[in-house]
Amino acid sequence: MAQVPSPTIRARRLRRELRRLRDRTGRTAEDVAKLLGWHRTKIIRFELGHSRVMPKDLPPLLDLYDASEEERESLTALLRQSRQKGWWSAYGDVLPDDYVGFEAEATSISAFESLYVPGLLQTEEYVRAIVKAGRSTADQDETDRVVAARLARKALLSRDVPPSLWIVLDEAVVRRVVGGPRIMRAQLARLIEACEMPTVEIQILPFAAGAHAAMGGAFTLLAYADPLLDPTVVYASNDVSALLLEEDQQIARYRLMFDHLRAKALDPDQSAHFLARVAAEFPD
Repeated sequence: MAQVPSPTIRARRLRRELRRLRDRTGRTAEDVAKLLGWHRTKIIRFELGHSRVMPKDLPPLLDLYDASEEERESLTALLRQSRQKGWWSAYGDVLPDDYVGFEAEATSISAFESLYVPGLLQTEEYVRAIVKAGRSTADQDETDRVVAARLARKALLSRDVPPSLWIVLDEAVVRRVVGGPRIMRAQLARLIEACEMPTVEIQILPFAAGAHAAMGGAFTLLAYADPLLDPTVVYASNDVSALLLEEDQQIARYRLMFDHLRAKALDPDQSAHFLARVAAEFPD
């Protein structure tokens, strides 16, 4: 499967470029809004991603920013691509945030999970068990849509050039019985299988490691082919919210946290053996 451009990434690149062009003029966001007769917060909302740039908005901005012909062509293409639909848009009711759009074009995914197996490595039955536990009011149709969306994400690992995936799992993830012993055995088998994939590294952070840098919860670092155009982002999440972080200082903090977790965790070979031992503990 070939990689296709992510509208989410193109929208982010567009707003970053618009901010760069504005900074080049030396004008504030309020200056630009006033000159164009717009509400004073409109430019800020564009640049923060709180509002979409509409086709009618781009030409006056490019005129005011004295954009070159090359810049005009590039940003017009970005606007067009940002308004396309990613496959995940069909699941907007069960994929409430932009995470999948950022994940879709990542070349490197580094994640720490403390509660459950990451979505890209979940089996279908494991997904259903999680949905049943976490969405007690979900009917069969909603459950099926969550499962379908989660399984569709896995196509990422079948791309012609899949992203590198480095996962650190708290021991609690593989000890907690989700859905029963049979489902857990199958899920652990899936993790063991993933350990053999050339683009996947899995490490287990054992209870014996004690306190660690990510006691606050799960997070994911998403990096891209061109870090100048598309800098790394971090998603820090829990069951009720997801926080997108983009500032350099925030990214550096989470990179350091992930390095500390990797250093404390079992190495990948030890982790594969650990998973096999835990799987053997579940009765047939």
